[in-house]
Amino acid sequence: MDDVDAVQAQIARNMLASGDYVTARLDGIPYLEKAPLIYWLIAGSFKIFGATDWAARVPMVLAAIALAWLTTAFGIWAFGRRAGFYAGLCISTCFGLFLFTRILIPDVMLTASIALSMWAFLRAIDEMEPHPRWWAFVLAASLGTSLLLKSLVGVVFPIAAALIYLAVTRQIFHRKIWKSLHPLSGLLVVLLIAAPWHIIATLRNRPYFDLTMRSAPGEYHGFLWFYFINEQLLRFLNMRYPRDYDTVPRLYFWLFHLLWLFPWSVCFPAVAKLSFKPLDRAGKTRLLALCWTGFILMFFTFSTTQEYYSMPCYPALALLLGSAMAAGGGWIRYGTRALCGIFIVAAAAVLTLYFLAWNLPAPGDISSALSSNPAAYKLSLGHMEDLTIASFAYLRLPLLVAAIAFLLGAAGTFRAKGQRAFLAVALMAILFFQAARIAMAAFDPYLSSRPLAETLRRAPPGKLIVDHHYYTFSSIFFYTNRSALLLNGRFNNLVYGSYAPGAPNVFIDDAQWKMLWLQPDRYYLVITREAAARLKNLVEPGLLIIVAQNGGKLLLTNHALLTNQTGVE
Repeated sequence: MDDVDAVQAQIARNMLASGDYVTARLDGIPYLEKAPLIYWLIAGSFKIFGATDWAARVPMVLAAIALAWLTTAFGIWAFGRRAGFYAGLCISTCFGLFLFTRILIPDVMLTASIALSMWAFLRAIDEMEPHPRWWAFVLAASLGTSLLLKSLVGVVFPIAAALIYLAVTRQIFHRKIWKSLHPLSGLLVVLLIAAPWHIIATLRNRPYFDLTMRSAPGEYHGFLWFYFINEQLLRFLNMRYPRDYDTVPRLYFWLFHLLWLFPWSVCFPAVAKLSFKPLDRAGKTRLLALCWTGFILMFFTFSTTQEYYSMPCYPALALLLGSAMAAGGGWIRYGTRALCGIFIVAAAAVLTLYFLAWNLPAPGDISSALSSNPAAYKLSLGHMEDLTIASFAYLRLPLLVAAIAFLLGAAGTFRAKGQRAFLAVALMAILFFQAARIAMAAFDPYLSSRPLAETLRRAPPGKLIVDHHYYTFSSIFFYTNRSALLLNGRFNNLVYGSYAPGAPNVFIDDAQWKMLWLQPDRYYLVITREAAARLKNLVEPGLLIIVAQNGGKLLLTNHALLTNQTGVE
């Protein structure tokens, strides 16, 4: 997809092609804001399977599987087989994990690494553990890995959760605890894993040190300043430039966890009935899960927030839910009955939409039937507001599959209880995810520029220009694997790197574009249909020749092709 998907994949491909695995680059511009491990993993997948879109997602798939396995194993160790199985069921079939692994962000990998850190911490200090030193090593190794996945939050979250746990249990000053954790040798392991990349990246992207606390356009202070001060400290304080991110309202950030952990979030009231006294392994794990979740949610309450930022607490919540589900009780029965009612209402709503769209036409692609609500796009599901009744004509199959899923879920929870009901809910979630996957395929022309890229690959040779921000048409770069000039695109993620010494000048304005467009050389321009209207004020409409159009986006050229093409109206 356009945006971060193709950005991450293209960075990995650039690393593979250049042999430079230290400095990420987009269109030749240094891209210094993210930790590198996700790029390395995608590049490794490309090396094995080839540089394809599905190969870019292999590390995400493996990370999601690892997270489900870790949560299950952690739950079995803490609570027993049944609760561990339920915890794994919760994490692997909750809506949040599905939604936030559709895009190539490293958060699921970070979540798995933090879950391993938390499990290793408990096992390292467990008096009954036969191999505490091994688990102390696993803790350190996972912390080092987390640093290479998401920088400082990768170590702040697990360390803070562990310290809060030790403080609550009055063990923070116990010499035996710290002896079991081996902090000095652990620090050495963390440094051996994470320090080399940070040192080399600093040496290759000077100046080495800069403590400027001002983030402003047109300034370049090297890698270390941007990566730590700008991206960590100033972002936390909401003082970072460029401000290319949105902040979700705090109340939404908290309440949305009922959706991200759905359908299992109906069991949250039962968690309150559990014992959090650290008298046995189960109580210790529940208490740690509470500290783990509480710190992450409070951290982002006082910082900039996006919904997926809290994914690292999903395993902790899944462990609590699994423990409550295994214990049973009245709240679990009420939750199951509530789910039955929710599924019935959802099935009725989906079937209503299905029949409303039964006879509606579906010409072209879905973009022609969508509305536009940019103000809502800061939310992960903000594009849901773009849906219209006419757009459901393109979604008849996923609507039908979703209705079947909800009806099966309702039937499975109507009389069944306990494990049978939970398995029915999991089956409902799996079928619903398939409906969502089919729907995403229908949205492909709107979410991706792949059809335009395929046309461009078959077109006569010419130089490429992309309008607006790189992210807007990032799949053009990935599917064509070529560089381009960026028309009015010097903002957001590429601003800082564009001022780095030796960075290529790939940015042009309207006047420069006009000069290039009037030359005898062939140029191609990728632009949205709405933005293309301004070009008629720069050149004759007859020079804006449409090569292809798809999903509300246009591929234009300045010289006629052999096929009959039309100009921009």
